[in-house]
Parts: sequence; structure tokens; C-alpha cells
Amino acid sequence: MLIAGKELTLETGRIAKQANGAVFAQYEGSVVIATACCSEGAVSGLDYVPVTVDYNEKYYAAGKIPGGFIKREGRPKDKEILVSRLIDRPMRPLFEKSFGREIQIVPTTLSTDQVNPPDMLAIIAASAAVHISDIPFNGPIAGVRVCQVDGELIVNPTYSDIERSTLEIVVAGSKGGITMVEGGAKEVSEEVMIEALEKAHKVIIEFCELQEKLRSLAGKEKLPLTESDDTLQNADAIRSTTFSKLQEACFKNSKQTRHVAIHQVKDDLKTQYADQLADETQAKLFDALFENLQYEILRSSILDHGKRVDGRGTEDIRDIACEINVLPRTHGSALFTRGETQSLAVTTLGTVMDEQVYDDIDGDKREHFILHYNFPPYSVGEVGRLGTGRREIGHGNLARRSLEAMIPSKENFPYTIRVVSEVMESNGSSSMATVCGGTLSLLNAGVPMKKPVAGIAMGLITDGDRYAVLSDILGEEDHLGDMDFKVAGTEDGITGFQMDIKIAGLKIEIMRKALEQAKRGRLHILSIMNQTISKPAPDISEFAPKIVTMKIDVDKIGALIGPGGKNIKALCEQHHVTINTENDGTVTIYGKNPADADEAKLAVTGIVSDPEVGRIYNGVVRRITEYGAFVEILPGKEGLAHISKLSREHVASVTDILHENQEIPVKLMEIDKMGRINLSYIDAIDPDGERKPSASGGNSGGNFGGRPHHGGDRPRGDRPPRRF
Repeated sequence: MLIAGKELTLETGRIAKQANGAVFAQYEGSVVIATACCSEGAVSGLDYVPVTVDYNEKYYAAGKIPGGFIKREGRPKDKEILVSRLIDRPMRPLFEKSFGREIQIVPTTLSTDQVNPPDMLAIIAASAAVHISDIPFNGPIAGVRVCQVDGELIVNPTYSDIERSTLEIVVAGSKGGITMVEGGAKEVSEEVMIEALEKAHKVIIEFCELQEKLRSLAGKEKLPLTESDDTLQNADAIRSTTFSKLQEACFKNSKQTRHVAIHQVKDDLKTQYADQLADETQAKLFDALFENLQYEILRSSILDHGKRVDGRGTEDIRDIACEINVLPRTHGSALFTRGETQSLAVTTLGTVMDEQVYDDIDGDKREHFILHYNFPPYSVGEVGRLGTGRREIGHGNLARRSLEAMIPSKENFPYTIRVVSEVMESNGSSSMATVCGGTLSLLNAGVPMKKPVAGIAMGLITDGDRYAVLSDILGEEDHLGDMDFKVAGTEDGITGFQMDIKIAGLKIEIMRKALEQAKRGRLHILSIMNQTISKPAPDISEFAPKIVTMKIDVDKIGALIGPGGKNIKALCEQHHVTINTENDGTVTIYGKNPADADEAKLAVTGIVSDPEVGRIYNGVVRRITEYGAFVEILPGKEGLAHISKLSREHVASVTDILHENQEIPVKLMEIDKMGRINLSYIDAIDPDGERKPSASGGNSGGNFGGRPHHGGDRPRGDRPPRRF
């Protein structure tokens, strides 16, 4: 099959033949093998699908050996976890709970040409491996990446296309419709997003047909489902007893109140039917009926009456509160609260040494914007282990992509920026609260964002041809609804996008309505955020490092660094700064306070500057001879102030006027043909007793490396050793 003029092939029966299903997929120089296996024993009555996706990349795929001390691939990298989620989310709803067996899907990247990303190949290979296997699956599905480059939508773009794109989304789905979308953009319109989705689905249909063709040639007979004949005793009586009480409990005014009321109804029923529910099977069937009743009550209320569990209409957004300067010593902080969802976002500014470095098969890269999302168990009133799981990595990546397009470049703001979102409460879309809180904290830290960004989570309830799109969904609406659709952006366009569908597919007209409704909600949230802070703080925090950048001639880099880094190390030590040089002549100075950074900049300027005739310098007397004094006017650059140039009066001895290490103003009178510098000592005190202004660029300490210029055959004498 040809995609973008390149051939995609799917092969089975040659490799990994003991797996339930295995597919070897190749697209140009990228190769992925995906395997699917299931456990032998089935467990009846499961209320979830025990499926695991473990995407992994081998360094040998790119001809690399893992960096670091350990040379074996270890725990999954964030990228591998994110790709695993891209595969898991569209496939999970298509497995049958009644299958009752554990399922493991392992896509492995074996080769990459570092031109064509292998992740989309992994989605197709994973679906094909399950589709041809004996594991029951209501697929196939496929994934495709779409980018907008120079105004044109490109399917399956290369890495270079992705770097130049204004829109990058991954779309997954079946022949029936789209089931998953994730990506980022640079303020694209809703119309462009719809066009990209339509184009993606056409290619998805082709990929699915290719998998169906492979199954017709090599597919296995599907294993049976674990059907159960068990029925809940007294189901009608339980339903009639429960419905009105549960309906009342489901519409309490807060999450905790609803939770308590619903559990009270359930506990009362368990007590009433204690003998029956002592049987484990009957207890499971009772739990399933109770959840189905909640499902029915919530959905019918929305579709029939337009009323949600907290009393809102379909487009209403919960109350929002924004605060900044929440923490006293951080560089920027904000507390964003929307209903019962709350994010404490903290921004920290660092140096180039704090950048995130990635070493993977796509090639080494660095990022100066980092976002970490934490979801502690107390945010939902539970007890649990602290840690970073797939959920935290996935939600953090969505929030990072949503903000990234509005983050200034390193050239405009030479800081490494880290945002951490601590979710303090959660009842619906903490990732979008992270986007809003992150924007507030970035602006509070003085980061010159191009525009503020806000995010909103949308939901969907369907019943045949009837549907309702919900703005700012609650946790219950996410759990019992048909869609979780997150959109982030500025007032002018979309920057972040994620959608998961629990039904077979989503029609484009519903997607269009959801996007339009999401835009209205996003603008509402932005208007509230802007009342708290709409522009970057004029100054960064006093606790943040001071960063100064400057450009020097490329041929001066060696003089700045010095032999073995001697000069630059001495500068760093003396001024308590860190200095970074780049090949294009960019010099970045990082200081703990502004004075250190500014003094270091003057010193660097001195090292890379050439002496100018007629300019006045604040020099330091380094050596005295009988015929004059050698004065250091710039780090490593000395000239001679002849005894005749020290005073208008006769001078018997140089030491009558000067002494070593004395700071004096001198004027550069001449640079002769041999490059020797001739200086004249001038009176730097005006009649009022104040020092006259002199040229900057010198350094009073003079502790810099570099060979001093003594000039011609003048006696050099003995020089004391310098300390660095």
C-alpha cells in the first residue's frame, strides 16, 4: 500500500510465531513488530478489560548504544509511555469484557531511518496483530499523523515536516469513525482542525482495509467469549426500590455529598438483601445493576431535561477563582480553581544547564520548556502511593503541548522554564486546570508568553440520533459519558487537543458542534483569568537567576575560553557566575544576582574587545620599570605609560607617582606598527573632586588568563604568577 508515495507492508507468519498474533510492519526504513498474547485462563464477571500495551524502542534501531553507565534499555521512557497510550486508548473500547483473559500487546521498533516516525506504524501493527489473532476484537483500528505545513495538510509527515508544522495531530479510529485524537497546534482555527480530521479518517479507512485483507489471508478463528447465564435475583424489586432514592442522591450539590448519598443508598440495599448478596456472583451482578442505574439516571436527565448532576445546563461552566503570588519564594505561582478541580501551578526559571536532554532513537535533543503534572491521591480524598504513572505522564504532555506554542524562544527569553502542576482537588479535567494554572504562574514569573492559554474539557451523551455536548465535564460525566474531549488555546486559536471516544465512532458534525461550544467556553475562562493577570510581570523574581546574553565575534571565542578553559573558568569563579558559549558567538552569563552577571559581562567585553586609540580606560598598574609603568587596560592586554607621560612636571622616579596594583585612568595614545600600546596617565579628578567618566570594559581585579601584549623588544622583567 502506498502512503505519501511510500510503501507500507504488513507481514505475518515469519517472526514470533508462538504469539497469538504477530505482524511485521515496514514503512521505508522504519520497522515495527507487534505481538498480541492472551492468558490461558478466563475470569468471569470482570467489569474491565485487562489489556496492557508496552511499546518499546531499541537503540540498535537507529544504530546507537544507550548512553550512561548501563548499556541495556531499562524502564520505559516518557516517549514510549506516550506511544503506548496512543495505542491503548483507541483499542481498549473494542475488546469484550466477557472475554475475561489478560491481553498484552507489545509493539517493538526494530529499525528507524530517523526520517519517518515509527509510532504510527506501531499503532497499525498493534491493531493488525490483534485483528489476525484468535483474540476477540471489534476492530481493526488505525492511526495516522496529520500536519499542516506551509498551509497544506500532510499525511504521515517526516520529522522535518513536523518541525515546520503549525498543526500536528495523531488521529486514530475505525472505518466507522474517529475514536481518538491528540496533538498540538500554533493557534489553528476550528475549521482547519475539522479539515485535518476528515483527511485523516479517509486514510484510516484505507489502513483498516489493508488489515482486513491480511486477516482474510492469515487470520485465526476467534476464541469464545466467557458468557454467563447468571442473573440477579430480585432485579425488578431492587430497581423499583432504588430508582427514586438513587435519583435524588445523584443530584446533590457537591461531589462529596453525592458520594456519601449514593453510598448510603447502596449500603441500605446491601443490608436489605444481605442474604442474597452473600453470594459473590450475586454481589457482582448487584454492583453492575447499581452502576447501570446511575448511567441511566444521568444520561436521561441530560438528554430529556438538559439538567446535569450539579444542576448546570449543557454549556454552563463552574465557578472559577484565580490567584497569583501564592508562594513567597518561588519564581512564579498561581492557584486555579474551577468548581471542585484545583491546580497549584509553580514556575521555576533556570539556566541552559537545566534543560531537559533526550537521548532516544529519534536523535538527541534538548528542551528549554518542561511541564510536570502530579496527581496525588489526596486530590480525590483517597489513600494511595505517590509516584509518576502513565496517567501523570500523559496529562502532563497534553498540558505541555497546549502551552508550548506560546512560550518564548530561547533567543527572546534565555531561561529554562519548568512548570509543575500539583493537583490539589480533582473532579473533572485537572489537565485543563493545569493549562490555566500554568499560564497564570508563567505570567506571574515574568515569562513573556505570546498570549494566555486556557483549556476546557467537553463531554458527550448519545442515544441513537439524539446527543448532547457538555461543557466543563465532571468526573461522573466523564465516567458515564461517551466522550472526553479536551481543547486548549488562546483567544485566536487552538494549541492543544485530546479526545477519547467510548462509542464506535464520532461523526464530524458532532465534532464540529463540540469545537464551537469549546471555543465559547475557552473564551469565557480566558476572560476570568485576564482579570487576575493578562500580561507578564514587568520583572522576574528576585530569587530567579540573572541571565545576560551578548554576541561576540566567532574568532574571539578562543580568547574568551583560554587554554584548557582557563580564562572562562577564572571568570566564573571570580564573579560567581556560569558562562556558556555557542559556536555562533552567543555568550550567555548566568548569575545568582544581577550585579554578578553585569560585572561578568563587563569582564567578557574587556577580553573580546580590541584597544581603541583615543579611548580612556581604567587600568591597573601591573609592573613598574625605571622608564615607565605597564598598565593592564583590558584583561590580558597591557600598554606602556612612559615616565614622560605620567605628569606634566618632571618625574624623577616612576614610584614617586605610581605603585603596583594601583588603579589609574589612562588614555590610549597610539598603537604602533609593531602593535605596541602607548598610554598616557591623565588626571581623572575634576575640579569638583569627582571622577570623570571613563570607558567601560576594563576590570579592576585583572585576574584573567591570556598572553599580555608587551610590545616589541621592551624589557618584560619578572611577572608574578596569576591566580585563577
